[in-house]
Amino acid sequence: MKIAIIGGTGDQGFGLALRLAKAGEKIIIGSRSRERAKKACSKILNIVENADIEGMENKEAAKEADIVILTVPLHAQLTTIENIKDVLDGKILVDATVPLESSIGGSGGKYVELWDGSAAERTSRVLKDKNVKIVTAFNNISAHSLQDIENDVECDCLVAGDDENAKKIVMELAEKIPGVRAIDCGPLENSKIIEKITPLLITLNIRNNINNAGIRITGLKKWK
Repeated sequence: MKIAIIGGTGDQGFGLALRLAKAGEKIIIGSRSRERAKKACSKILNIVENADIEGMENKEAAKEADIVILTVPLHAQLTTIENIKDVLDGKILVDATVPLESSIGGSGGKYVELWDGSAAERTSRVLKDKNVKIVTAFNNISAHSLQDIENDVECDCLVAGDDENAKKIVMELAEKIPGVRAIDCGPLENSKIIEKITPLLITLNIRNNINNAGIRITGLKKWK
């Protein structure tokens, strides 16, 4: 199974690529620039010597992959989806987009209300004529925690989507990251709740002068 991380040269995408490569997954880093994608691969190979990883332009990466993880800022979400949508048929698309004001010049601790309800639902609308299974995941895990490869990630991964099998596959993938527990949060419409947690965590980081605030849900049984 190949996993393409679209926007994989950014902090969040790079962190996911690093962690999943270390877990033994086949990773393709996607970027608007093939050169930048390859540079990110080289950085990961310096950390994980046996990583199975390659860099491509976004559309080529999405075409080659079985699972596509979207990790671009809000202002780039729609243009990126439009660029890759023709090669997504039959795939799982994990949308980790969070509508933050910082992507349009405002505060990282503030959420942008979207007409569609959430960034993931906006993706669903754009891809409504495509056979794509859309899942929300990884929105609340800090880039710093992902890139701190020597320590476990102290954060649950909240997952939402309308296809149960697709959610299961993504949850199993998330739990390959040490310290992460995946939690099924129901249908895709709950993405708006998941996405709104991220600006709160950013605010907590700022107020406490840290960079790895996470969330844990208590009282739940193991999902498997």
